[in-house]
Amino acid sequence: MAIITPLKTAAEQQLVEQFASVKAELPGAGAMRKVREDAFAGFEAKGLPHRRLESWRYTDLRALWREAKPLARRPTRPQAIADRLALQTIAGRRFVTIDGVFSAADSDLQGLPAGITARSLAEALTESPDEIAAAFTAPEVARDDSALMLNAAFAQDGVVIDVADGTELDQPIVLLALGTGASEASIVSRSLVRIGAGAKVTVVELQESVGPAPVQVNHATSFVIGEGAEVEHVRMVSRQRAETVQVQSLLVELGGHAAFDSVAVAVNCGVLRQQSFLRYGGEHSRAALRGINLLRKQEHSDVTLVMDHAAAHGESRELFKTIAEGEGTGVFQGKVIVRQHSQKVDGSMKSHALLLNDGATMFNKPELEIFADDVVCGHGATVAQVDAEQLFYLMARGLPRPQAEALVLAAFVGEVSDMVGDEGVREIVGREIDCWLGQREGAPKSGAA
Repeated sequence: MAIITPLKTAAEQQLVEQFASVKAELPGAGAMRKVREDAFAGFEAKGLPHRRLESWRYTDLRALWREAKPLARRPTRPQAIADRLALQTIAGRRFVTIDGVFSAADSDLQGLPAGITARSLAEALTESPDEIAAAFTAPEVARDDSALMLNAAFAQDGVVIDVADGTELDQPIVLLALGTGASEASIVSRSLVRIGAGAKVTVVELQESVGPAPVQVNHATSFVIGEGAEVEHVRMVSRQRAETVQVQSLLVELGGHAAFDSVAVAVNCGVLRQQSFLRYGGEHSRAALRGINLLRKQEHSDVTLVMDHAAAHGESRELFKTIAEGEGTGVFQGKVIVRQHSQKVDGSMKSHALLLNDGATMFNKPELEIFADDVVCGHGATVAQVDAEQLFYLMARGLPRPQAEALVLAAFVGEVSDMVGDEGVREIVGREIDCWLGQREGAPKSGAA
């Protein structure tokens, strides 16, 4: 019998060589060393995700990563980073990574409120590698994802946040990830946020780049949410080079009677894959994943999510809005799984897109896998152009067409941005949206009536 050995691409061969050369330097011993070895062995068997895999059908990472950039080293701190940090105005406790490496000097580690501790992932892996290694186990629905395997194998650093039972924070936890863009590099990082029972927190993730060089980013944020806890999560990816390719993974384990509300915003995102895997580990929990994607030129945003109802009486809500112009491409792949024993589940999944010209593209693929019989689940997807009647209504009242169109587009995405609970964060999201709308083709000129 003939044995067929798949050929490795240049990038896959380079990753094999890189792992062999850097694995001894990566933080973590004991169980973590085995986690890395096993994860990379899984990746090596599967290779980079490609379009023949249904879940990666619209974002062919094998084609996008023609070569593997060298792993980013501990960065210098250019003035552009200092300038960007000075402009960051969200009120809250800030924890900063630069090129994926935790920056203690730029983070708020002193005088933390009672009930919260923070440290770098590298430090946590040095102090308690076996404990942190357990958090690198991918959920069942994501165990075949080779991008996550790569993340587990190569993750250099990140942030570990622990919030004690019953803690209520009046300001957000801000995870600010900045890229220097000083040279072409691969940035691999992971953050872990563990929320105790009954706690109430807001976590904001901001990913930006300040330099000219395109990079490859593979970041994962893992939430473990305790019984009865409430978490609001906002993630914004912005200010990226057009050639930058990012994989942003969100992993959530939800305890009983808990709540997780997330809003993800992509503006000037380059090529972005946003994948979310949420598991209901306890009954009577609810989660909402919502998002806004604003795309122009050849920008690409792929939203892929799996809501795994592994417990009864769960509620899930998904709502994503996309606006694309130029040759921008939006993707929405949503899957809701209801396990056989998970009765009384209520799920709703929607994706809506506006295409501003013929060159823009949107792919929608909502799915339901229901193995229980007492559930209420539905999904819907629309792709359209700006409503001519709405434009006519506004123009008939004296607004020029560019302003009328801008108002319609702002209202379209405003349904999602208004769901951001923290007022300061909501204002920043609104400013990013307004800036994008002001820069798009056909936008009203400054000072126009």
